[in-house]
Amino acid sequence: MPGQAEDHIWHSKFTTSECKRIVRIETVASDIIAQLSNFPHDSPTRSTTEPNILSWFTVHFVLKIREVLLRSPDIVGFKSIVCYRRGLDIPRWDELNEKDVEMDLQKIIDAGVKPGTEFLGHNLNKRLEHTTLNYWIVHKVAQLIRNIPEASKPIQFHTGLGDNDITLTKSSPSHLQTFIREYPTVPIVLLHAGYPWTREMAYLAAMYSNVYADISEVFFCISRQGQESVLKQMLELCPWSKILCSTDGNTVPESYLVAQRQLRASMKTVLGEMVQRQHLNEAQAVELVQAILFSNAKKLYSLTSRSDLSTFTPSVPTQGGPITIPQAIEPTTRFGPVIQRLQQLNAKFLRVYFHDYTSSTRMRLIPINQVYRSLARGEPFTLSLSKVVFGLLQTDLLIPQINASGTYVFHPDWTTLFAGPVAGHVSCFGNFRNEEDGSAQVLCPRTLLAQTVSRAAEQGLTFLFGFEIEFIVLERTEEPVNNPTPREKYRMLTNDGHAAWMARSLADWGREGSFSTAVGEILEKLDEAGIPVDQFHAESAPGQYELVLSALPPLAACDNMLYARQILETVAGRHGFRVTLHPKPFPNVCGSASHIHLSISSPGGDNTSLYESFYAGVLSHMRAIIALAYSNPTSWARMLDSCWAGGRWVMWGTENKEAALRKIKHSHWEVKTVDGLANPYFVVAALIAAGIDGVQKKAKLAISDCALDPATLSAAQRKEFGIAEMLPADLPEALAALKEDTALAELLHPDFVQRYVDVKEAENDKILKYLSPGDLREWVLERY
Repeated sequence: MPGQAEDHIWHSKFTTSECKRIVRIETVASDIIAQLSNFPHDSPTRSTTEPNILSWFTVHFVLKIREVLLRSPDIVGFKSIVCYRRGLDIPRWDELNEKDVEMDLQKIIDAGVKPGTEFLGHNLNKRLEHTTLNYWIVHKVAQLIRNIPEASKPIQFHTGLGDNDITLTKSSPSHLQTFIREYPTVPIVLLHAGYPWTREMAYLAAMYSNVYADISEVFFCISRQGQESVLKQMLELCPWSKILCSTDGNTVPESYLVAQRQLRASMKTVLGEMVQRQHLNEAQAVELVQAILFSNAKKLYSLTSRSDLSTFTPSVPTQGGPITIPQAIEPTTRFGPVIQRLQQLNAKFLRVYFHDYTSSTRMRLIPINQVYRSLARGEPFTLSLSKVVFGLLQTDLLIPQINASGTYVFHPDWTTLFAGPVAGHVSCFGNFRNEEDGSAQVLCPRTLLAQTVSRAAEQGLTFLFGFEIEFIVLERTEEPVNNPTPREKYRMLTNDGHAAWMARSLADWGREGSFSTAVGEILEKLDEAGIPVDQFHAESAPGQYELVLSALPPLAACDNMLYARQILETVAGRHGFRVTLHPKPFPNVCGSASHIHLSISSPGGDNTSLYESFYAGVLSHMRAIIALAYSNPTSWARMLDSCWAGGRWVMWGTENKEAALRKIKHSHWEVKTVDGLANPYFVVAALIAAGIDGVQKKAKLAISDCALDPATLSAAQRKEFGIAEMLPADLPEALAALKEDTALAELLHPDFVQRYVDVKEAENDKILKYLSPGDLREWVLERY
């Protein structure tokens, strides 16, 4: 209570290290809820579906947690008491209903203010004990830690024994297993030995690289025999590098001293027995004590120490045998979870990808011991790449507007680690930063999308995106020696009645040399990489298939889609096939797209007024967006009427596959006019930016819902529907529309739009205009 305790800084004069803080996330949430003074507190009939309450809360909660992560060095972690409130059986994020979260918030507000009652220091008459809201808060903090790995701080969870208001059956740490799996890069500390479920805690810490076991509170709360039993059970399975200790002393100063003495006495007894039985030697026992009492916490919480106590330093295996990290180079927990994850994936090589302005996937391959050496010293592993990366054409020619001077710093995003695409390899995507000050570089495609998503979040908008990857499988032709008339490099697969959704398209699964057999390996590799797949089926053209990926937040959806393509290409190549994303490689069969499904996942997203304004914004900028969605002259070969390809008109329709925008249900719509030659980060950013513009302007859908093929309508009929504009007829017209759309350029970034236009115009002037239609087809097949 105020006036009855000193702050943490005061205590530092009694310790060998500076004292730090752990922030209880429920307290942060309650402080913000108490600030909801703009919403009336005295109306028990207030609507629970009224928008903006959760949006307002989300923005302020996220900003506060980000501030703690990035700008609060005296705060080293978070704590959750969700165990006391609703138990540890936290559902997955995608199982939470945000409308329920908003209702929980509204209930707290509707409960009103009553004099003399306290809610975590505020005059609210209830504790924060609403089921969905409590779970939502924990997920939000974990997501922010996951998305800012360079500032990662652990989350502590109360587990096991506690006051009598806990539901004991829901306090077992084993309930957290689903949550732990959902956030493999977020450090998680399980408190209080999980007592009486100590073995469950030991198992979780042993099996998951991001989980740590803290054996606090049992000392001075249970008997000496019980304390020794807890230590023995922890050491049965849990590596001592994952065990932490604390006293959980509180209120009475002597509780800290008593707990420390009991802990040390128990360790002496247990370790003495282990040494006597030769389960450990004396040096190992010393290392164990140092690790549990000192170095494990120092690493995990990134603490500095005035003590010169030597610390335990593990070795890190690599493909060439173990490399021992020198004693002077202590691994820090800043990157400890990354090292552990790389070890779990048996990494020998790291692939770091980026997707450029020509929609080409580029990559650097690094021997893993190079990565380990940097991370073990606590230094970020980065690469230096020339600034030409965002002005490089497919043939490595430079656009006229740049030169070969200067470099960017390329940072792997460790939250995107994928297994594969081949054994011994792990992959991730990266972000570019300016070398001078480390600031984000807006020309970076992933940064562009991330910043657009952040601007949407400021408006209370979040999204889910799902990609359909359509591709055509080709066979390489054998070129005869000295052939005076060279043949095409690739040929169409034999057509045995191949058609959309036909079961016979996979009838030869298991036959050596068949693509059906490759499909099995593709799906296995996607599962190993953690990329969820909804469906796989045949499409209309010979050798054409579609892979449907699950919906995810925007950045993750683009990353997963691009890496799924890497797996497709790699596995198909290993089986002797060539996969192409060419929009229409054969003029007399169906083309391939990369349809995008999107929905507004934030509260109120399915409100008609909100999502119609969003899609009205998209339609108003559709002619400019096409420059990003149809990025190659071959894209227009697919822009045909009456072919289920989205047609040539700016319009929408419910379940209308001839519409550029197909409404499916509520805010779930599909963008038909995008293909596999587009950079997905650019297209998704443009769709979100255009939608934000519509929401801010409260735009109305000037175009009516059309269930007909617009190509079959007369001019008068199209006018009735409000269908007035055609999509650009070719790439130059689309680029002109993009340059003219200054509003969209401002919403994205003028520098990005200018660079994109420069690249596409240079691509035409330096390469494409010199190619015949046949040569252009071959050129695209070789590269996409």
